[in-house]
Amino acid sequence: MDKFLIRGGNPLKGTIEIGGAKNSALPCLAATLLTAETVTLHNVPYVKDLITQRRLLEDLGATVLTPELRTHRVTAANIDTFEAPYELVKTMRASVLALGPLLARFGKAKVSLPGGCAIGTRPIDLHLMAFERLGATVSLESGDVVARAPKGRLEGSQIDFEKVTVTGTENVMMAASLARGRTIIRNAAMEPEIEDLAELLKKMGAQISGAGTPEIEIIGVDELGGAEHTIIPDRIETGTFIVAAAITGGELEIAHCRPDHLAAVISKLSDVGVEIEKKNDSTLKVRVSGNGLKAADVITEPHPKFPTDMQAQYMALMTRSEGTSKIVETIFENRFMHASEMIRMGADIHINGNTAIVRGPRKLTGAPVIASDLRASASLVLAALCAEGETLIDRVYHIDRGYERIVRKLRSIGADIERVTEDSAVAEAV
Repeated sequence: MDKFLIRGGNPLKGTIEIGGAKNSALPCLAATLLTAETVTLHNVPYVKDLITQRRLLEDLGATVLTPELRTHRVTAANIDTFEAPYELVKTMRASVLALGPLLARFGKAKVSLPGGCAIGTRPIDLHLMAFERLGATVSLESGDVVARAPKGRLEGSQIDFEKVTVTGTENVMMAASLARGRTIIRNAAMEPEIEDLAELLKKMGAQISGAGTPEIEIIGVDELGGAEHTIIPDRIETGTFIVAAAITGGELEIAHCRPDHLAAVISKLSDVGVEIEKKNDSTLKVRVSGNGLKAADVITEPHPKFPTDMQAQYMALMTRSEGTSKIVETIFENRFMHASEMIRMGADIHINGNTAIVRGPRKLTGAPVIASDLRASASLVLAALCAEGETLIDRVYHIDRGYERIVRKLRSIGADIERVTEDSAVAEAV
């Protein structure tokens, strides 16, 4: 199992380019199952979750060509199975996004209950409720979700989500695109990734309005066709590199990003002393203000508020900020597991239920730590970059799921980081 060895203390300086959004590419790849025609996706990030999603499509019978590293050309004309097996789903919960397209196009689907990061239960009950409202019969059989459309085609309906669900909204959008009649999704997720999926579906011929608002309307069509689409930049990778510049006292130019997609993050980080200059619509320049970093409270909430996927990185920054900050996590119940590892490095953090109290600034020192999930991995890398001495981060396969070639990118801007194997031999910097 690979680890990261990081020697902290180097200010990060230079230019970094942001890759495609993992959380947009995953549903967009799933959407290719809705048509027999070819769908071409550009700016697909080269991360493990996308490799897993590509394998899932191929296992279902789709042909996936990658003429360029970040281009996927998918043709799902010869789907010969309708099952997403446990071996794939256990590593990536986004595999559940195959349910909606398979059910809509073929009237049947079988997907194992999802896995992924251990940051809470994240049940798919809301997905299954929505499919039933669309006329499907849904059952749980030996750990698999089995869904069928008894009439051969789903029927449009009104879906009222009692809780905001991003993947649930995406699954219903895809399923309803081929359903008979009109579907309304209320309390829909409003993330930029929802809008990106809607743009792809509309290019394929879907009739969707309201994406990016709490109410989405879909008028089902008889069939969808091929399309070409470019995935949006990854807003969480952007936010992570903003924090990387700030926590190391460096200065970064962050290119190929979408500042408008992380307005809440930019606003909060500006409040705590990070100078973020918008050079143009796709480039930011970041550095710490002359007055240093100061603590401020934050609450994670669904978009457009402060995202849960930036909570761990923000906590790392607060360990280096003057004063006391309160971080309230409202989305996932087990998303403070990185705190105990930061405490090993010298952070002053106290957890009480869904609230973390962070007192700073604290001098962090290198230590062996273990990553518990994708964003926790990123936060430990950030903490290690500003810590004194060496930090060895275990279970870095989590970060490989969502950050493209993170070692190579960090080394290009001055970080002292390497990937090592169990026997401490240096592996390829990917």
